[in-house]
Amino acid sequence: MSLPLTELVLASHNAGKLKELQAMLGEHVRVRSVGEFSDVEPEETGLSFVENAILKARHAARVSGLPALADDSGLAVDALGGAPGIYSARYAGGKDDAANNAKLLAELANVPDAERGAQFVCALALVRHADDPLPILCEGLWHGRILHQARGEHGFGYDPLFWVPETGCSSAELPAEQKNRLSHRARAMALLKARLGLA
Repeated sequence: MSLPLTELVLASHNAGKLKELQAMLGEHVRVRSVGEFSDVEPEETGLSFVENAILKARHAARVSGLPALADDSGLAVDALGGAPGIYSARYAGGKDDAANNAKLLAELANVPDAERGAQFVCALALVRHADDPLPILCEGLWHGRILHQARGEHGFGYDPLFWVPETGCSSAELPAEQKNRLSHRARAMALLKARLGLA
């Protein structure tokens, strides 16, 4: 589906994510933050990344009157049945990244390397308006495994624990530019740009 798009609202208050997505979309599309229109965060009641992305996109379109893009992402660990999944950001009860990482390491304490497979997941949802019956959905997966201890100083979230086989280092050891080419979000964005005729 091709969509004439010159401006959209990103369903996020995160300035880093806004900058990253603006860079990925290029100068032809102006990306604005939902924070310009509302401070209210919708409740993420979905049971999947896709459902939560759609909820957030519809909310952003409703408060802004613009087409809206939302991203819901997280880490799915094979040995934990896909956890922390949609609860990745609040895995340790709403504490910080360090607490989330500590909990993940504790959960995997006795799991051998061969069973520590994981993937970062990004689901993107783009709606033309709040009641759009045909959201554009794109998903990106970034496969790796969970290390036994943190490595690297870059990135955020679970990056220090996520081993990237094709680079031979953790996600937190990658320069931002390289991570933004390989990541789950980059893969989902590449699909979205192709769908929008921006690739």
